[in-house]
Amino acid sequence: MTLASSSAADAATPGITPSGLVSRPMPGIAGAFYDGWVVTLRNLRRMTRIPEMVVFATIQPIMFVLLFAFVFGGAIPVGGGGQHAYREYLLPGIFTQTLAFTTGTTAVGLADDLHKGLVDRFRSLPMARSAVLVGRTVADWLQNILVLAIMALCGLAVGWRVHDGVLKGVAGILLVMLFSYAMSWIGAVIGLSVSTPETANTAGFIWLFPVTFVSNAFVPTGSLPGWLQPIAEWNPISSTVLGLRDLFGNPSGYHPPTNPIPDVFPMQHPVITSLIWSAVILAVFVPLAVRKYRSVAA
Repeated sequence: MTLASSSAADAATPGITPSGLVSRPMPGIAGAFYDGWVVTLRNLRRMTRIPEMVVFATIQPIMFVLLFAFVFGGAIPVGGGGQHAYREYLLPGIFTQTLAFTTGTTAVGLADDLHKGLVDRFRSLPMARSAVLVGRTVADWLQNILVLAIMALCGLAVGWRVHDGVLKGVAGILLVMLFSYAMSWIGAVIGLSVSTPETANTAGFIWLFPVTFVSNAFVPTGSLPGWLQPIAEWNPISSTVLGLRDLFGNPSGYHPPTNPIPDVFPMQHPVITSLIWSAVILAVFVPLAVRKYRSVAA
């Protein structure tokens, strides 16, 4: 076969260009989604090929649930309900905190790919620029589904229940999963802004601890110092946690008339506020991540 006939055959073959490069099966936006899904599968396969990642992703949520439930369960009263009431109060906070830590996971993953030169290799392929970021964040989001399922099973074992029906329970799961996906884009910006995975590990997690603890995740905001309460009430973690408690029918930590829910919008409308926070985070950090990716990959 001559070179000309070979090129013609390649051109007639779906997915093969005359230059010999594999082309995307779909153009435009559909092709971008396809590229993102391919990178997502790559990241998911990497997780399965490194057993330590799966093991730690499984053990950490179990430790969080059991340690907080049994260590703090009898120390912090919630409405006079004892350990059982606090465990139901606690689990939405544990769900939100653990899934918010996706920020650090995404930061380390992107920093590692950048440090090893994989981002440069991706740039040499005929693929959408957005695929690297979408593939990373979606893969971490899918891993979070497993993490949430494990935490829910542990919660059921220690006495946590959903009391307001299946539909509200599903709505609560969707709420916290949307919030976790939004948080992963903050991690994408961090991962693209540092030079090494070790730095990303520190930068991705260190700021999350004050954000999660200065909230209603573990204690009612009324127990915090007066000057700290407004910060906790407007904290996106607090809105998401209280929204989960409302949807799951778990104790809120507030008991009118002696301890009413604070008369501020995030506490009065936590589900709506959590959705707003997720939308704002995505609107701010998705463009920042795309811009940062273009600059580091230039």
